[in-house]
Amino acid sequence: MVAAAMRCLLTVAVVLAALLAGAAAGGPLSTSFYNKKCPNVQGIVRAGMASAVAAERRMGASILRMFFHDCFVNGCDASILLDDTATFTGEKNAGPNANSVRGYEVIDAIKTQVEAACNATVSCADILALAARDAVNLLGGPTWTVYMGRRDALTASQSDANSNLPGPGSSLSTLLTMFGNKGLSARDMTALSGAHTVGQARCTTFRARIYGDTNINTTFAALRQQSCPQAAGGAGDAALAPIDAQTPEAFDNAYYQNLMQQKGLFHSDQELFNGGSQDALVKKYSGNAGMFAADFAKAMVKMGNISPHTGPQGEVRLNCRKVN
Repeated sequence: MVAAAMRCLLTVAVVLAALLAGAAAGGPLSTSFYNKKCPNVQGIVRAGMASAVAAERRMGASILRMFFHDCFVNGCDASILLDDTATFTGEKNAGPNANSVRGYEVIDAIKTQVEAACNATVSCADILALAARDAVNLLGGPTWTVYMGRRDALTASQSDANSNLPGPGSSLSTLLTMFGNKGLSARDMTALSGAHTVGQARCTTFRARIYGDTNINTTFAALRQQSCPQAAGGAGDAALAPIDAQTPEAFDNAYYQNLMQQKGLFHSDQELFNGGSQDALVKKYSGNAGMFAADFAKAMVKMGNISPHTGPQGEVRLNCRKVN
């Protein structure tokens, strides 16, 4: 009886250890998923992203944003890559994505290269996760281990994209709630917001801030008003401005320094430093680039593990734009 009980306890301990190890390693995903099936996949994705960023540095920010917008809508399943069909209206033309998310052709090109090396093996979801990591690193940011084994969604939902993605006018409480709903902490949210240290934004996304907010540097507001007219509906709607005016093409901690000077481009950005719960962390990140980089990398691993399709779920798409 004692021996049997000890064996039972040992079995439970082993199972618990395995579960804990799985959680620490990104849940059901693995760092070695393609080691035998497609050992060169990371090199192929890296080369594709290096080419894309060399041609246009802004593309690094675009791919990073695409990954974020994918993961926040029913998990990191490459649903954002699906074109509309007769049976569903996808995410590409949802409010937060239409005329905004870009770089689909970059993922298509990388997918073509991966398929040539390892046919029907690597999911579009894993390619996007790797591409986002490489995009950050190629712009001077940190790198991290990408856990893989995701499978691709069989459908997409425009309504889910409209309801799950925080907008540029979001309050701090809304941001905390929406990130919290995805299993991301307040610290994760503030670190991930640092992705706005690269990239550009359309006038329509920051017009309300530069003309209506009071917690904004007046010189900064006047500068942005030069290219973003107050009246909506004209050609000015599409006018672009760097989200981080200091170093718009470098992944660094200047974003947080801007917030401390009330130079956040979006209302949601400035909410992180506006007398609220994240002020102290913004101050730390603004003076400690290493802390920001480390926290950002950890948060990206967590975000990449939001509700992935694994095992028999989904499929490995041959073309990222449509189901097989």
